[in-house]
Amino acid sequence: MSVAYENFKISILDSERILEAYDLLNKERVGGREPEELKRAALIMTLTAWETYVEDRVTEEVDSRLRALDGSQIAEYMRKNLEKDLKFFHNPNSQKTKHIFQDFVGVDVTQKWAWGDLECDDVRGRLNDWIKKRGDAVHRSITDKQSSHLVGRDEMRKCVNFFKQLVEVTDVSLDNGT
Repeated sequence: MSVAYENFKISILDSERILEAYDLLNKERVGGREPEELKRAALIMTLTAWETYVEDRVTEEVDSRLRALDGSQIAEYMRKNLEKDLKFFHNPNSQKTKHIFQDFVGVDVTQKWAWGDLECDDVRGRLNDWIKKRGDAVHRSITDKQSSHLVGRDEMRKCVNFFKQLVEVTDVSLDNGT
């Protein structure tokens, strides 16, 4: 298990705690509207944990593979290019994640994204949908209080579980060298 995975498991707890706060506030609510902003915050924190995992995991893998070349011009070149690319690496959808791992590790991690009844294409599609919702949560505040919520409570539970599984599958895949 990678350090990036261990850190992700700690980071995803933020999302779970936010959802617990949502449940508590919603249960004690008398009239008024649901604390919708807490679900949006949980969504943002979940996707932030994913983004951090991807950045840390690719860095960890590159460092591991370059260890034998430490101090060489090739190792420094690779690390500088990765650092430069990661400065512009935001919202890691399936394509961006595939490319960063292919470019620096030579592995298409998205080929291993299958579990349960989900095929690789299903997982890629769900990831891309969550990335889009995160963008909406960050850039589009709900101004119409009568409109439907961006994300429901059950949907957020599924979101957190989806990313936990996605990180686990990705990490196992990289640990196995595929």
